[in-house]
Amino acid sequence: MIQITLPDGSQREYPGPVTVGEVAASIGSGLAKAALAGKLSLASDSPDAAKVVDTHFTITENSNLSILTAKDAAGIAVIRHSTAHLLAYAVKELFPDAQVTIGPVIEHGFFYDFSYKRPFTPEDLVAIEKKMLALAAIDEPVMRRVLPRDEAIAYFKSLGEYYKAEIIEGIPANQDVSLYREGKFEDLCRGPHVPSTGRLKHFKLMKLAGAYWRGDHKNEMLQRIYGTAWATKEELQQHLTMLEEAEKRDHRKLGRELDLFHIDDHAPGLVFWHPKGWTLWQGVEQYMRQVYRDNGYQEVKGPQIIDKGLWEKTGHWDKYRENMFVTESEKREYALKPMNCPGHILIFKQGIKSYRDLPLRYGEFGNCHRNEPSGGLHGIMRVRGFTQDDGHIFCTEEQILKECQSYTALLQKVYADFGFKNIIYKIATRPEKRIGSDESWEKAEHALMESLRASGCEFEITPGEGAFYGPKIEYTLKDAIGRQWQCGTIQVDFFMTERLDAEYVGEDGARHRPVMLHRAIVGSLERFIGILIEESAGALPVWLAPVQVAVLNITDAQGEYARSVAKTLQNQGLRVNLDLRNEKITYKIREHSLQKLPYLLVVGDKEVAAGAVAVRARGGQDLGVMPLEAFVQKIMGAVAHKSLV
Repeated sequence: MIQITLPDGSQREYPGPVTVGEVAASIGSGLAKAALAGKLSLASDSPDAAKVVDTHFTITENSNLSILTAKDAAGIAVIRHSTAHLLAYAVKELFPDAQVTIGPVIEHGFFYDFSYKRPFTPEDLVAIEKKMLALAAIDEPVMRRVLPRDEAIAYFKSLGEYYKAEIIEGIPANQDVSLYREGKFEDLCRGPHVPSTGRLKHFKLMKLAGAYWRGDHKNEMLQRIYGTAWATKEELQQHLTMLEEAEKRDHRKLGRELDLFHIDDHAPGLVFWHPKGWTLWQGVEQYMRQVYRDNGYQEVKGPQIIDKGLWEKTGHWDKYRENMFVTESEKREYALKPMNCPGHILIFKQGIKSYRDLPLRYGEFGNCHRNEPSGGLHGIMRVRGFTQDDGHIFCTEEQILKECQSYTALLQKVYADFGFKNIIYKIATRPEKRIGSDESWEKAEHALMESLRASGCEFEITPGEGAFYGPKIEYTLKDAIGRQWQCGTIQVDFFMTERLDAEYVGEDGARHRPVMLHRAIVGSLERFIGILIEESAGALPVWLAPVQVAVLNITDAQGEYARSVAKTLQNQGLRVNLDLRNEKITYKIREHSLQKLPYLLVVGDKEVAAGAVAVRARGGQDLGVMPLEAFVQKIMGAVAHKSLV
């Protein structure tokens, strides 16, 4: 007798071994039709041990079982994985000489890499997708079989699939491997897969790219095909619409159009800021500098290049060396700093610190450099040189709760000022390999959770995802089109102050180690500015806009008045573009509108006579004629209140 426990706690008994699909059918025909896979664990195991299996998987022991459908995230992953195999099937049908390599699931979709004698073309992509739809319509069953390792190697070599054979050769000799077949196509795969190809209906091939075999540039360049797959037609269309909107908002495109910055091959992964872009940068930095001042942070500045001895003490030289830029002088090795934390500890150690000095908050706009792989670089979102709004709080264990609570409230205010109010909170708890006592971890995790509860924040826990030196809160922003950006963090660190021998004198007169809280609100300023550009589609709020207002004359007769208007605005600290060109006013309005300026002021003879301005707001809004003083009050109020329009 086999006993199956379902997610609601109910139990079902079967006279002997039973498949996942048969369990679903015994519950109801609707569930049997919707079932894609199962999430299974033995009754004696913890729920964390559950694994996803095919519907034809046979259960032979008492088990816990969840039937996965397209409503489950794990079910969607099965759809995407199976669609990657459908893609490979279609490619082999159309291009028999192509060799298949790997095809994993990625966020929102999948890709598959192929070895072929020529690059695939956009026309090929259309033909492949059409073939995929035809194969899915046949609704062929997806079947699994197991072969001994050596037999599987010989099998794939006989098919001319040498990449698959190479993958299997890396598997231990005594281990069997699983293969999945749909129609005439069979592939090496651990699974699981949907029961049949007919379950794969809502997909789209997205783009072509090159990729080196095993990610090594010394190997062959393969052809990578990206795709996306969803449970319903509506979800697929929503995703495609979001991608279209994201393309319009692409910060690289807007950076060029708005003359903010550029990336140059002479300095890969580094940013050349243009005057307008640097004005935006300064707006963010000076705002955050005021946040430092208003919340008890002392701003510091550490050196860019530090002897490798410090990085050896912190462990970075052993664990992070390949991502560090290194140099040498007078037979000493140095590294450009990839983070600011060790430097702040060295500052803390200067002079004797008392418990009365804690919490001690340091902040730095620290320039950091990390040798990121060139393939991972992305505009100003992923760079090799960046600046963090980095802060470190030295405190006692008893002060962790209050500091974290204050930090969350501060972060919420900052994000709201930038237009982000939808924040996702996650707490990453102790990993299996860690330092520090369980008692310290318990205090730190409790403090993080209580700080969020006290701030009225719902949060999720990601077990085991903390750093080895302490737990952390991750703050993720959700933007205007639903994308998520992990930005802020606060991390509890019991480790680095001990490694670098930092201490304070306690109330008892003895020496104690401070706890170090690593915190950043916007994180990388480069990345955050990229997010701001995409969130606003380049139409930055008036308090951040590089040019806040343009003054346009209709004819040369209003030139002197236009200059006086611009001067009045500049005297208020506003950023003004004065356009006195001998061009038609409609041309000038259109040109400045494309630059997404918050306000355009047009002056003609009537405005000169009245001491007024004709105001046009972004988006073509005609606000009519108003006295110059009234406009000054309007725009200064918007700047002061950090209006988001």
